[in-house]
Amino acid sequence: MNANMHITVAVVVESAGPFLMVAERIGGAIMFNQPAGHLEPGESLIEAAIRETLEETARSFEPEGLSGIYHVNQPDSTWLRFAFAGRVGKPDRSRTLEEGVVEARFISLDEIRARQSAYRSPFVMACMHDYLAGPRLPLSTLKYFDLRDKS
Repeated sequence: MNANMHITVAVVVESAGPFLMVAERIGGAIMFNQPAGHLEPGESLIEAAIRETLEETARSFEPEGLSGIYHVNQPDSTWLRFAFAGRVGKPDRSRTLEEGVVEARFISLDEIRARQSAYRSPFVMACMHDYLAGPRLPLSTLKYFDLRDKS
């Protein structure tokens, strides 16, 4: 993987209508996104989704399926995003949110659509659209092989 290849994960969580979103301060502006972030070396995509959700929302995440895979080429980089559908637990009030995250809360789909100019990336609405359209791919679709020397 070259330095211009970015692999990210995101989670789409619905709770009887509203969706879990995070507000992040980026360059002085507040931007909106699903809980999301980069895959770290040595972790599976599912592990990354669980970790990112905990870091950005202080909530545990239980993935239930893969709702979309997104591939975007830009002039100087390539992005792959894997979006997971699932459930979250109650917030752990003893945890602080990841630096830059202002808040994590459930908001309505109408409110999400109204904030399109403040999306962190073009992936936000694509992930919502695919989640709402269904169906989900089973988590077993993803195969993880850790070939690092463990001795």
